[in-house]
Amino acid sequence: MGVERTDLAPGSVGRAGASPADAGVDALAVWTLRFLAADMVEAAQSGHPGLAMGAAPMAWVLFSRHLRHDPADPRWPDRDRFVLSAGHGSPLLYGLLHAFGYDLPIDELRRFRQLGSRTPGHPELGHTDGVETTTGPLGQGLAMAVGMALAERMQAARFPEITDHRTYALVGDGCLMEGISQEAISLAGHLGLGRLIVLWDDNRITIDGPAAQSTSDDTLARFAASGWHVQGVGDGTDLEAIDAALAAAKADPRPSLVAVRTVIGHGAPGVEGTPAAHGAPLGATVLAAAKAAAGWAYPELTVPGAVADHCALLATAGRAAHASWAERWARFAQAEPARADVWRRTWSRELPPDLDAAISGVVTGIARATRQTSQSVLRAATSAMPELVGGSADLATSTGTVTGQRVVTRDDFSGAVVNFGIRELGMAAVLNGLSLHGGFRAYGSTFLVFSDYLRPALRLSALMGQPVIYLLTHDSVAVGEDGPTHQPVEHLESLRLIPGLTVLRPADDVETAAAWRQALATTDGPTVLVLSRQSVPSLPVGGTGRDFLAADGGRVVRAVADPDVDLLATGSEVGLALEAAELLEAEGLRARVVSVPWRERHAATFSARERAPITVSIEAGVTSGWAGLATVRIGVDRFGASGTASDVLAHLGLTPAVVASRVVAAIRAATTDLARR
Repeated sequence: MGVERTDLAPGSVGRAGASPADAGVDALAVWTLRFLAADMVEAAQSGHPGLAMGAAPMAWVLFSRHLRHDPADPRWPDRDRFVLSAGHGSPLLYGLLHAFGYDLPIDELRRFRQLGSRTPGHPELGHTDGVETTTGPLGQGLAMAVGMALAERMQAARFPEITDHRTYALVGDGCLMEGISQEAISLAGHLGLGRLIVLWDDNRITIDGPAAQSTSDDTLARFAASGWHVQGVGDGTDLEAIDAALAAAKADPRPSLVAVRTVIGHGAPGVEGTPAAHGAPLGATVLAAAKAAAGWAYPELTVPGAVADHCALLATAGRAAHASWAERWARFAQAEPARADVWRRTWSRELPPDLDAAISGVVTGIARATRQTSQSVLRAATSAMPELVGGSADLATSTGTVTGQRVVTRDDFSGAVVNFGIRELGMAAVLNGLSLHGGFRAYGSTFLVFSDYLRPALRLSALMGQPVIYLLTHDSVAVGEDGPTHQPVEHLESLRLIPGLTVLRPADDVETAAAWRQALATTDGPTVLVLSRQSVPSLPVGGTGRDFLAADGGRVVRAVADPDVDLLATGSEVGLALEAAELLEAEGLRARVVSVPWRERHAATFSARERAPITVSIEAGVTSGWAGLATVRIGVDRFGASGTASDVLAHLGLTPAVVASRVVAAIRAATTDLARR
């Protein structure tokens, strides 16, 4: 483990005349974490040593005295969660995980920030045991911690016999400046998430200089105004003061902020307390001087034996806590086998056997908006899946997420609906936290145009492979009178650009139910359901099976022999394509219509499919993404306009007559070109 067996000697680890070694192994452990971090960054010649060197004392106190964790099984369900929201401080977390005996050998610390290592520049879920979530974009870790703390309360309401843990987060100035922080702390305070404790590395330094040059907020007052318990620790090296603050936070029924005044790059001569300590190696000269000033005589990347032994002893306490939980679980399973089976299923993300029948029952075959069908599916799904929880950004009636389920409140966490308020980005990050915690499938909703607000968290859903479901409604310029500010044009295409994200735009009842089936069956990434505000017709099944989405991404809804043209459309434009096909038939042209709710899946098999001479795409959005599929692309490559839906669609050329005329013109042009050859 990179351990050197050396006894503590008085004065061996001190600074400026002090002798931290006199305080025992704690002081040595703090300096171990500082120099592990500095050595990692120096070896990589890349990274952020400053936070780790300043925040090492609070992190050590948390991991050694308060955090309930088992390095031998980092994923046991009732462990405490720790989120490093200030993800650039990853060397601190990696040092802790290594010292406590997680599966992170010293060679991985030597490979910090190198391709293929388990120590990437910012913590990444799935790369490193003990890392609970991918962090880096500042503030999102804090909001995901809120989601984890909410999940704990909701699990405790359902399974109190086997749920009893806390969520901790370490944040920096940047996390608290980002707007998502206010969304998250406001929701946490409103819900009274008292088992959430946030440590603030209050070093008052940002990349560009002192934090005071860009902010003068009273941060403690801001948290207090949001319903939090707040404390300040004036000396970030005072382990006992930090310990006492954490104990007080655990005793308070409110979510807690502990502001710990630190010095960035603590112990690095000429660099500490300045922006230079933030995001670059200290350099060999400064690092050597720091070690000399501390009396540090160990080789690089060393955990002294006394620290290793102490961490190993502390790890046994974590194993004991884990074993105690396992005993509680066994008693629970014996006493409540039916509830235990539900717990097992929800944590494994296995779908209930009656789900498919429940979803199929909502397909009516009548004309209605796909958001309305989605609401019927959601109601059916939540009745079969108690773990399906979520809500909207204050748009439940509009997005179709009113399900009749109970609302989560600070006094009752047994509900399944969360009123997120007008906080799209905070909502999406909290959904990630709910999903990461385990035991739940999470969904959230807003208008498609407001996906701009939640996109950073949706991107992390995809990066982490979290099966969050996003219901994005009011999907086109047919929103009408609200005008171009509320009419999505580029949004659908921009979502399709996110790797690992499934984007589905169903055209009717059948496709909406299929889209929900696909979303619920997907366990390795997020899904977006793009849904209409306006009513759409029920389409012919077209002879395809119920699983057409997974098989092909689309279905033929108007079949003809030897088609002259294929009309590919999504969502509400499929009905438009069918009307245009009838007009083309009057012109003597055979038009096959294909509904393509999952364009990316359809595109993957398109080259192997028999095509008509002309292929036309029809979608009420930017057309660039159809370049590889369509000869002619009909869409909206501009912003919309305010007016009734029908007037706006006509103004933008999305009518059967205009579509048919453009198809005729394309066929004539192609015929003329062929004749010239």
